[in-house]
Amino acid sequence: MDDLDYRQNSTVQYCFPDSNLSCKQEVRTGPAYMSLFIFLSCISVCTVFLNLLVIISISHFKQLHTPTNLLILSLSVADLLVGLVVMPMNIIQLMDSCWYFGKIACSVYPLISFVPMAASLCSLILIAIERYIAVCDPLLYSTRVTVCRTTLVIILGWSLCLFYIIIYLYINNHLVPSQIVTSCNGECVMSLKHFWVIVDLVVSFIAPCCIILILYSIIFQVARRQAKAVKAMKKGTSCKHRSKASGSSQTKAAKKLGTVIFFYLALWIPYYLSSLSVESLTSSSVFWTVFGWLQFINSSVNPLIYAIFYSWFRASVKYIVTCRIFEPSSSRSNLLPDHS
Repeated sequence: MDDLDYRQNSTVQYCFPDSNLSCKQEVRTGPAYMSLFIFLSCISVCTVFLNLLVIISISHFKQLHTPTNLLILSLSVADLLVGLVVMPMNIIQLMDSCWYFGKIACSVYPLISFVPMAASLCSLILIAIERYIAVCDPLLYSTRVTVCRTTLVIILGWSLCLFYIIIYLYINNHLVPSQIVTSCNGECVMSLKHFWVIVDLVVSFIAPCCIILILYSIIFQVARRQAKAVKAMKKGTSCKHRSKASGSSQTKAAKKLGTVIFFYLALWIPYYLSSLSVESLTSSSVFWTVFGWLQFINSSVNPLIYAIFYSWFRASVKYIVTCRIFEPSSSRSNLLPDHS
């Protein structure tokens, strides 16, 4: 009892003062830390708000119910979960080193964190495949890519991501609470061996990125050929003009979504390149924190790209902000005047 009283009255703080096996508590205070927490909290709020606008827009307006937009919707849902769950939990861990939620929550938290991030990458792969079909095989696009098929593919993609993350966490002994090894009470640290970092590098980054880059390189080669063909056809029938306009619009769409791919690679490459030099990666390391937040910020960048490039998104935001979305016929509004 005397030892317990000493621990409670000493300058060293513990996560659970009533436990002799408690971890030491490290509460980060001061102007620099407070500014950092406010900045990260603003990123989290903006991520949730912007992706929620995308989700509401595509879900509400019938004109936006297209295969491409359904894939964008899937990407936005994944990004929303990152801003709503992953970012706040990481901010809490940065503010206080203690884990107060128990081993069950410790085993579930990585699952909740990794699935949206894996689903985000899966959505980008599906977007690249969809754009490849649209640009390289436009005549068969409407028969091959439908809203129903796209929905089924999205569900399958999320299911595969969940399955992979479950296997990955189980192999690293972080899925079953009884298998989680902690040095003291109040600790939730996930340790990844170097071998499994390499496996994840191949499965979650190199292979998907190769698929995406190969598809987009083909898309832009086809786009250049189409551009040369358009220049050569100065005089043509109205049917040819419609064909050129269709091909041009598909190419522009591919370039816009290619920008999303570029930012994804730019924000994820530092994490995977640096992980190669780490023998054992833990979630408590500075490396994990810094490069992990670069990955999170990608979820904030995507909706900003939509706001810059997509006129339908800007138009739908006006409907939402001005509350015109609550009008009975708002779901049938024309957000693309050029396509009326």
